[in-house]
Amino acid sequence: MAKGAKKKQKPEDPRKIVANNKKARHDYVIEDVFEAGLVLWGTEVKALRMGRASLVDGYVHVDRGEAWLEGVHIPEYFQGTWNNHSPRRKRKLLLHKDEILRLQARAHEKGHTVVPLSLYFLDGRAKVEIALARGKKEYDKRQALREKQDNREALRAMRHREKLS
Repeated sequence: MAKGAKKKQKPEDPRKIVANNKKARHDYVIEDVFEAGLVLWGTEVKALRMGRASLVDGYVHVDRGEAWLEGVHIPEYFQGTWNNHSPRRKRKLLLHKDEILRLQARAHEKGHTVVPLSLYFLDGRAKVEIALARGKKEYDKRQALREKQDNREALRAMRHREKLS
């Protein structure tokens, strides 16, 4: 690198990711992605800021025109007092009305569901990335793993070939 040249910096992602749901990307075909705000209690926010949450069993359902996030585990804040939150309580999602209606209509189709993909802070606010997803069959999952492994082997072979040159 030249003496006066600057290193190219990657643009930073403004999101501070708390939890990812890798299992959702393996088990489902992601069709549409939405960003939603979360209604949280004080101790939940503190627990999330410590980077503690699990989205593995989470799902979204619509009830009376409101979207709810269920099954997400945010552990109790260990310095909390008697007013600590329940770890698996229902949490309201903040979405526009047309997004809620679209999610509700598509989720009622056979094989479709709404799952959380990631939980993060954006400009100090807790957000969750949810996806309208269709369940994969077992052979689709095996095919995806096989393709991933083949790509990894091809990259390894090309790296090995470059070393020999």
